[in-house]
Amino acid sequence: MSARVTSDFWVSAYVRRCALEGAYALIRKRGSREAGAIFIVVDRLDRTNDLYGPAPQSEADDDLNGRNFERVAEGLDGLAIEEKLAREARFDPDLWIVVVEDRTGDAHFTTD
Repeated sequence: MSARVTSDFWVSAYVRRCALEGAYALIRKRGSREAGAIFIVVDRLDRTNDLYGPAPQSEADDDLNGRNFERVAEGLDGLAIEEKLAREARFDPDLWIVVVEDRTGDAHFTTD
């Protein structure tokens, strides 16, 4: 079992990966450097968004350095996504929010 990378390191690498794959990604909210939960908003640029959040620990995948994501919401408008993120932030103020713009809705999680 490998050591889990910090949230800060993982998010930085993820933003770079998105850029290499031709998607624009930005860090909208920085959370705890060491272990903040990471939420990813995929903006399809058609007024719909998907939201990914941490999957349960039982589904941790070593290929993602112990981080696995599940789709929390699909095809929502910006206001609905903001409401979900606000609820999550009340529960965990140390969370990270990353926004990816991709017309195809690809979250760029694969490690291939």
